Amino acid sequence: MLHEDIKAGIKTATLAREKDKLGVLRGLVADFTNDLVSKKKMPTDMLSDEEALEVIKRAVKRRLDSIDQFTKGGRPDLAEGEEMELKYLKAYLPQMMSQDEIRPIAEQKKAELNITDKMKSSILVGAILKELKGKADGTDVKVVVDSLFV
Repeated sequence: MLHEDIKAGIKTATLAREKDKLGVLRGLVADFTNDLVSKKKMPTDMLSDEEALEVIKRAVKRRLDSIDQFTKGGRPDLAEGEEMELKYLKAYLPQMMSQDEIRPIAEQKKAELNITDKMKSSILVGAILKELKGKADGTDVKVVVDSLFV
């Protein structure tokens, strides 16, 4: 389980004296605990892999937003720290599908739903994302769907 792997990663990072990685993993476990408590579960419970991935994705999104803000604010030193944390977090995310891998699925789903109008492309994007369940980035799916209507 992902939650257990990350807890084990804390021990490994501690023994290896990887201070930066340790901080990121501890923060992630704190996010897991907060998620458990918000779901009215015991803090000692474990999240399912799907729930843990959602927490990790939120943490990645926070880092990306911070990097953007720090870069716009002229603070590349702070953005660099966030990028380092992002690198550790992305190691726990599954490999995302490429646009070339998404295209046949999108074409099949388009035919299945009989969508011929570009105005309904958002319905198609939603259906594809639901089918792929986090295996593809929403931006990539949207690019592929838009290319189907050109």
